[in-house]
Amino acid sequence: MMSITETIIDIPIEHEKNVFGDFDSYIKIIERALNVTIIERNGEIKVIGEAEDVARAKSVFLQLLELSKRGNVITEQQVNYALALCFEEKEKEIIEIDKEIICHTINGRPVKPKTIGQKKYVDLIRNKMIVFGIGPAGTGKTYLAIAMAVTAFKNDEVSKIILTRPAIEAGEKLGFLPGDLQSKVDPYLRPLYDALYQIMGPDAYLKNSEKGLIEVAPLAYMRGRTLDNAFIILDEAQNTTPAQMKMFLTRIGFGSKAIITGDLTQKDLPKGAVSGLDMAIKILGKIDEIGFSYLTNQDVVRHPLVQKIVKAYDAYEEKQKQYEKAAQGIYERIKRGKRVQKIRSNRYESK
Repeated sequence: MMSITETIIDIPIEHEKNVFGDFDSYIKIIERALNVTIIERNGEIKVIGEAEDVARAKSVFLQLLELSKRGNVITEQQVNYALALCFEEKEKEIIEIDKEIICHTINGRPVKPKTIGQKKYVDLIRNKMIVFGIGPAGTGKTYLAIAMAVTAFKNDEVSKIILTRPAIEAGEKLGFLPGDLQSKVDPYLRPLYDALYQIMGPDAYLKNSEKGLIEVAPLAYMRGRTLDNAFIILDEAQNTTPAQMKMFLTRIGFGSKAIITGDLTQKDLPKGAVSGLDMAIKILGKIDEIGFSYLTNQDVVRHPLVQKIVKAYDAYEEKQKQYEKAAQGIYERIKRGKRVQKIRSNRYESK
C-alpha cells in the first residue's frame, strides 16, 4: 500500500528563479523523475508523493539551493546530475565537488569539476605523473587538463605548457590548405587555442607564446625532444598510432607532467589501423605512477542533448558488437560443420 506524504521547503525569493528554472522547468524535471507533485507558492514549495520520493525531492532542492547560494547559475545538467546521484544516496557529493575551484577564466568564471568522475580525474592529475583521461565528447577531459596546466604554470610548478594533438581530419579529406606550415596545422589545434584563450586570455597567451613558454603544436613536432619541467597535454590520443604514442611518452623528462586525453569511440585512423591509445591502455595499465580516468556519459557537461546523443551511440555500438559476436559465432559453427563434412567425405572416398 502506498504511503502518501508531503513536505514544505522554503526557498528564499532571490534564489527562486535559479533553483526553479525558467518557467519552472527544473520543477517539472524533478516531478517527472521522482513521480511527485510540486506546488509552488510565495517562496514555499509543497512536495507530495510517496515518502521515499518526497525525501529525495527535498534533498535535491536543498542541494540546488546550496549551489545557488554559492553563486552558481543552476543548469539543467546539474539538476539531472543531482537527480541521478539521489538514487545512489550521493546527492550531497555535488556540494563537495563544487567546493573545488581549479582556477578562474579571464572573465572571472570559476573552473571546477562538475561531476564525481571529473573530480576523480582532477585528483589523479594532481597525484600522478602521467594520466590518461578517457571518455566521450563533452566530459571536460581537455578543458580541465588545460585549466590544471595553466594553474601549475601560474604557480611556477612548471616552466612551460605544451599542448599537442595528431593532425588527422575527422572523417574527411580537406585536400590542400593554403598558407605557411603554421596556417596549415592551426585548424587541427583550434580547440586547444579556444580553451587557452578562455582561461588565460589572448594577450597572456600571445605574450607567453612569443617567449616560448606556451607551445601549441602537432604531435609530429615532438619527435627528438626531451621535455623537462613542462606540463604536456596530448589531445585526441585515439588518433595516434602505437609508434606515435610510444614516441610521445618517451619525450617526458624530469619535473614534467603529462595528460593524455582521448575518446575511444571517435577514431579517425585508417580502417584496420591500431590506435596508440588502445595499445597504451593494455601495456601501461599496471604501472602505479600512471593514472587512468574513465569518464562516462554521466560526466557530460555540455547541453543535455549531448548526453542523450552519447548514450544513444553507446547503446547502438553495444548492439553492433553483440550482433558481430553472434555473426562470428554462426560463421565459426558453419566453418566447423564444413570441416567435419569434409573429413567425413574424405573418409568415405578412402573406403
